[in-house]
Amino acid sequence: MKKIITLLFIGLLTFSINAQEKTVAEPVQDPNAPAFEFETEVIDYGKIDLNADGVRVFKFKNVGKSPLIISNIKSSCGCTVPKKPTEPIMPGATGEIEVKYATNRPGGFSKTITVNSNATESAKQLRIKGIVIKPESAVEKVRPTMSAD
Repeated sequence: MKKIITLLFIGLLTFSINAQEKTVAEPVQDPNAPAFEFETEVIDYGKIDLNADGVRVFKFKNVGKSPLIISNIKSSCGCTVPKKPTEPIMPGATGEIEVKYATNRPGGFSKTITVNSNATESAKQLRIKGIVIKPESAVEKVRPTMSAD
């Protein structure tokens, strides 16, 4: 009876140790897959006037070996409107992603644009940032003066 209990205990212990092992398969990357190479991944508008032109362009190159197809582009809010290329970007060719920020809101901003494609990095994050400032008023501010009568 003791031998059976000992064998069961050793068997359960061995089973539980083997159950803890996990094999992690590394994702296989296609050496012929397309790949992005952006001139910059962050566009800084700096200080921009209220209601100024908020259009900027992210330029990139396909450094992979097959056509790059951008399937979707999403922004982190409705105030940023990205425009994706309609045609595939061939290997070695360049492309542009146009982004328009609504500059009708004064204050600082930092927005993220997510580009989904068939590239090695399937979801690429781009960012725009800046400060929308109000233009100075045309009316002069008059300081009240105190008379010493």
